Amino acid sequence: MLLYYLDLAGVAVFAVSGVLAARDRDLDLLGVLVVAAITAIGGGTLRDLLLDRHPIFWITDTWYLVVILAATIATVLYLRLRQPPGISLQVADAFGLGLFALSGAQYAEAANSSPLIVVLMGTMTGVTGGVIRDVITAKVPLILRQEIYATAAIAGVLAYLGMKQLGVPESYAFPGGILVVVGIRLVAIRWGLHLPVVHKP
Repeated sequence: MLLYYLDLAGVAVFAVSGVLAARDRDLDLLGVLVVAAITAIGGGTLRDLLLDRHPIFWITDTWYLVVILAATIATVLYLRLRQPPGISLQVADAFGLGLFALSGAQYAEAANSSPLIVVLMGTMTGVTGGVIRDVITAKVPLILRQEIYATAAIAGVLAYLGMKQLGVPESYAFPGGILVVVGIRLVAIRWGLHLPVVHKP
């Protein structure tokens, strides 16, 4: 149940990031809600489709949609009064990324996928919603820019698989993988670390 509530919290955080991305694009409330929903459940939806998991998770459990709606309305109301917090949202987003990446990896494991597919599914679960959000709001997706984002998700899933290979119980390997994602993401934010950039000649 704890992981389920953490999953809902991650959905809420990603929905908030969707609202923040849409707020400067002159969208109406429905448009903002659509962007928030795609950001929050886009990755998990693609994962379920590729792994042939039916029905998709938010169809069987509508609490995900309720959380998205509540987070969207609360964020819209908050933005009418104050500016959004800076680093605090990035920290929350890092935890959401870690949780989604590792939960996606576990779903792939349950489908008896190879380690490579486990890494891909975990990373995809964590970053796809943000990619769609950025495309809809006419931005270059975050994972294609300098910031270390998808790389952190890949490292966390690899750490999780590595710990399990070494005999670490899953109850420790799962939070360990999340901490790797969060740690790499926050260090990258704090020190401005990024992957090499390909420049035009």
